[in-house]
Amino acid sequence: MILRTFCTLSILLCFHFFSSAQQSTQDREVFLQYLDQLAKPVLSNMAQDKLKENMPVDLSPRSDNPAQRKTFAYLEAFARLMSGIGPWLNSDSSSHAKEIALKKQYRDWSLKALKNAVDSNAKDYMRWDGGQSLVDASFLALALVRCPWLWEHSDANTKLNVRNAFLKTRNTIPAYSNWILFTGMIETFFLKYGFEYDKLRIEYGIREFGQHWYTGDGMFSDGMNFAMDNYNSYVIQPYLNSIMEIANAEGRYKWFAPKLEQISKRYAVIQERWINTDGSFPVIGRSIAYRGGAFHHLADMALRKQLPADLKPAQVRGALTAVIRKTTEAPSTFNKQGWLNIGLYGEQKDIADSYINTGSLYLAAEILLPLGLPASDPFWNDAAEPWTSVKVWQLGGAVPADHALDVH
Repeated sequence: MILRTFCTLSILLCFHFFSSAQQSTQDREVFLQYLDQLAKPVLSNMAQDKLKENMPVDLSPRSDNPAQRKTFAYLEAFARLMSGIGPWLNSDSSSHAKEIALKKQYRDWSLKALKNAVDSNAKDYMRWDGGQSLVDASFLALALVRCPWLWEHSDANTKLNVRNAFLKTRNTIPAYSNWILFTGMIETFFLKYGFEYDKLRIEYGIREFGQHWYTGDGMFSDGMNFAMDNYNSYVIQPYLNSIMEIANAEGRYKWFAPKLEQISKRYAVIQERWINTDGSFPVIGRSIAYRGGAFHHLADMALRKQLPADLKPAQVRGALTAVIRKTTEAPSTFNKQGWLNIGLYGEQKDIADSYINTGSLYLAAEILLPLGLPASDPFWNDAAEPWTSVKVWQLGGAVPADHALDVH
C-alpha cells in the first residue's frame, strides 16, 4: 500500500513537471509580475520626482546611524532595482503585447528616474558622497553596464551628470573586502563608455580576489576572512564576472579567466542545491533580508548562458521561480502602499543587520536577471525540469554525486 501510494505520488509529480505545456509561460509571468510589484512604487514615483516624498524609510531596530541611513535609502532602492531589471529593459525580444507595453512604460520611467537621480535641481537628486554611496553608485554602474539601452537613450546632460556623480565616489576609500569591487565596477563603467578611468581600481579588485582570496570549492573569502553567507552571490561573483567581461577584452586577465569560469560554475551548482522543494533556502549569514537577491549569482549565470552542463536552464528557471513565490507569499511582504517590508518571509525586522533599511531590500530584484533572455531561449522555452531538491526529496530520482572543485 505504501509503495503504491509512493508510485502514484511520483507519477503525479512527474506529470506536474513534464506535461505542462504552459509552465514556461507561467514562470515568465511570475517573474514579470514580481518585477512590476517591485519596480512600480520606486520608478513611478521617481519619474515624477516624488520618490523622497512618497517612499517610506524603515530601519533596522539596531540601525548604526539612523539619520545617515535615511539619506542613503533612496539611492539604494533605485540602484539595486535597476541592476536587477536592467537586462530586461535592454532586451528587445519581447513577443507578447502585454510585456511589450510593460517594458515601454518602464523604459520611460527609467529614463526620467535616472535624469532626476543625478540632477542637482531635482527633488530626487541622490546623495553621492559617503561610504554607502560608493556601494550603490556601483549598483547603478552595474545597471548601466547591463543596460546600454538606458545609457544610449539618456540625454547628454544626464550622461554628464552620471559621470560627475560617479566621480564623487572616488573620495571614498573602500573597505578591504568586497567593497574593492564597488570602486572597480564604477571604473569598469567608465571603461565601457569611453571615459578616462583608473586602471588600478579595476586591477586591485581582480588581483586580490584572483590571487589571494579564493578559499576553495567555488567560493571566495570576503576580504581576509571567510564567512558562510551569501556575499559570493550578492556581490563578489556577479561583480567579478561583469568586470572581467569588459576589462579582459584584450586578454589582460587570461591568467584568471579560466579559473573564474570554473569557480563560477561550481558556485552555481551549490546555489541550485540550496533551493528547497518549496523555494525556501538556508537562513544563514548577514543581509538575509535581501530575499531572492541571495541568488544573484545563479540568476546571472543563467543570463550569461554560462550554467554548468549538469544544470539544465529549465531546472534553474523552476528553482528561481519557486524562490520568488516563497519569498513573496507571506501577506506582509509588502506594506499597504506596495513597498517592501524588512524581512525574509513577510515582515521580520529583527532579521535586519544594522545597515538595512527599506532601500536596501531592493537587491531582491537581482533574481530577475534572466528576464533579459528572450522568451524563445531554452531557459524560458524548455519544458519544466525538477531542480535537485525536488528530484531527491519529492521524486526519489537519480542525481549526480556532488564533489568539491579542485582548482589551482
